[in-house]
Amino acid sequence: MAKRLAGKVAIVTGAGRGIGRGEALALASEGAKVVVNDLGGAVDGSGAATSAADGVVGEIKKLGGEAVANYDSVATMKGGENIVKTAIDGFGRVDILVNNAGILRDRMLFNMSEEDWDLVLRVHLYGHFHTIRAVSPFFRQQRYGRIINTSSVAGLNATTYGQANYGAAKEGIVGLTRKVARDMGRYGVTCNCIRPNAGTRLTLSDEMKKARPEAMAKFEQMKPEDIAPLVAWLASDDAANVTGRTFYVERGRIGLYSEPVLEKQLVKVGGWTVDELFMFMPVAMTKDLVNPDPPQPK
Repeated sequence: MAKRLAGKVAIVTGAGRGIGRGEALALASEGAKVVVNDLGGAVDGSGAATSAADGVVGEIKKLGGEAVANYDSVATMKGGENIVKTAIDGFGRVDILVNNAGILRDRMLFNMSEEDWDLVLRVHLYGHFHTIRAVSPFFRQQRYGRIINTSSVAGLNATTYGQANYGAAKEGIVGLTRKVARDMGRYGVTCNCIRPNAGTRLTLSDEMKKARPEAMAKFEQMKPEDIAPLVAWLASDDAANVTGRTFYVERGRIGLYSEPVLEKQLVKVGGWTVDELFMFMPVAMTKDLVNPDPPQPK
């Protein structure tokens, strides 16, 4: 290995398993010292254990790298602060933040509880904010930093159901990425986002097997560690010109998403009346649109 991240200190949240574990190992293999954060909970966010984070720390050390474990939850501001404090206490600095921690609480919207909604947003969207808020003063002071956030295709037109909470959180992360990139760019900090597709505890869960049985064979071939090379590159100095952007990544495939643009416009000086919109919208704006989920027979 070229050790392209030698001298850098990285934090990876949710690094005890799956994609986060692959990212932590890849960053360490490139010379970074790594804080392996993982609450050690179940897929739905319940429970906690130290074994997941400790196991990855042991793997990194066995390969000759340096790593320390952290077991805080990203769902609280204090947790985010403690994760960053672990990096400062253990290695004296922090250069890279990879936000990966996540849970699932899938329910159709009419069955979703307030707790299901709140906890998914707290772990995903709030969790990203908590760690970014904690690390940004250090990045600003040293005028350098790399932030890689984790979104999902679930908030797009993916054929998944019962993920209003998860999709909303993941699209919020894309917007957060754009704004952090603008706010922190002047201080030498980049912030990018990935939409990974891989076989993990979340995508291979019993709930997903019931919802998308046809996709399981594909997911089983898509390894979590296939995501890590792109993250290692985004964390490097070579990616200094890349910020505020979102990438798709799976085994053998990387894509760059375009940023949203207006497709069409209706413009009228003085504003539109209701009657005018009923006349012009179907003809000039929406005639080619198709409902992807039309009403089904009872």
